[in-house]
Formats: sequence, structure tokens, C-alpha cells
Amino acid sequence: MTASLVALAPLAVLNERAGLDLLEPDLRRWIIYFVGVAFLGLLDDSLGLGHAEGTPRGWRGHARAVMRGELSTGAVKAIGALALAAYVVTGTGNEWPSYIADVALLILSTNLFNLFDLRGGRVEKVLFLVVAGLCLGGWTLFPIELTGIFLGPFVVGAWFTLRDQAMLGDTRSNLAGALAGVCLLTGLDETGRLIALAAVILLTIYGEFRSISGAIDRLPPLRFIDSLGRVK
Repeated sequence: MTASLVALAPLAVLNERAGLDLLEPDLRRWIIYFVGVAFLGLLDDSLGLGHAEGTPRGWRGHARAVMRGELSTGAVKAIGALALAAYVVTGTGNEWPSYIADVALLILSTNLFNLFDLRGGRVEKVLFLVVAGLCLGGWTLFPIELTGIFLGPFVVGAWFTLRDQAMLGDTRSNLAGALAGVCLLTGLDETGRLIALAAVILLTIYGEFRSISGAIDRLPPLRFIDSLGRVK
């Protein structure tokens, strides 16, 4: 996954300077967000305290830390991702309040995938289901065309995460959430985006106070999908 991000730099230069059609035109704007949130996740993975005792977790934990005058790497990541989302969504041409709703959908989708990253392969499955649902619902391949350069590495990575041989961490789970958020923004009309935003808000609130893994385990269809392909 890191290799995909590194490869984007020379690829973008070739695309621009040599006049080559290497990147989906709409992807050029979103690359800023993809690379940015992945870097912020890498910063949190590298400098944060992970699951050490007392480490702020979730929106509430980081908000309390900021109120105490403590600026954790998680808070830096949240603020940075919000700034990036606010910047890239300006290019969609939407006006208030649609602009605010779209920024919220993008940033909350990015964060939500961190809450999913508790079992191997879960993040990848949710991402693939979002992309597949948008493709089938709109009868279009545009979500794959837009984000395919990133989806490929997630397919390969799932082979290892399902076997507990690798972990996504904040770097890749942030990227997965960013990909899903951008697919929702570009693949849905305004009503659809508002419905998606409501769903993401509800899931985020639930994840702050309850266990998403526990909810999945209590619902047989979700439990089946979650365990599919996982090697114990």
C-alpha cells in the first residue's frame, strides 16, 4: 500500500508533463486527500502510543485530551484530515449547506474505518462492499475506475490480514475510509449522500459507546461475511 502511494508522485508528474492519460481525471483532485490522510495515519502509527494505557481513543477521548491542553497524534490526525477534506470538497462546486454535509461525510467515513479495523480483513470487506454496492446501484464502473489504483493493493493485502500475518494500522484504514468516502461523494446524488451521512453518523456514535464487533457477532449474516475467508 505504501508503494502505491509512493508511485503516485512520479505517475502524477508523467501524467501532467508528458500529456499521458495515466490517471482518471477526477482522481487528480482526490489524490491530495488520499495521500494526506494516509500520511497522517502513518504519523499516528509511528509516533502515537497505540493501545498503551491512558492513550486517548475515539472522538470523545481526543476531545477531552485537547480540552486538557494535550495534543495527541490522534487529534493532529483528526484536525489535519478535516482541513484536507474541507479543501478537496471545495472543488465539487457544492454550496452551503451541501458543502458542510459533504465534508462531514468524507471525514466521518475516513474515521469510521478505524473503528472497523479490529479484525483481519474487515476493513477490506467493508470497502469492497461499498464500491460494489455503488457500482451495482448505479450500474456503473466509475467507482472502480476512480479508485482502482488503490483497490488492487487492498485485494492483495487482504490475503495477509485475513491470516493475521499483517495489520492495516491507521495508515491503511484511513486510506480505505477515504476511498469509501470519495466513492460515496462521487457516486451518489445529494439525497443519497445525506442518507449515507446519516448512516455514517449513527455507526460512528454506536462505535463510540458500544462494540461494533459485538454487534456483528450478534447478527448471523454480518457474522458470516465478517468471518468469510479468515484463517484461524
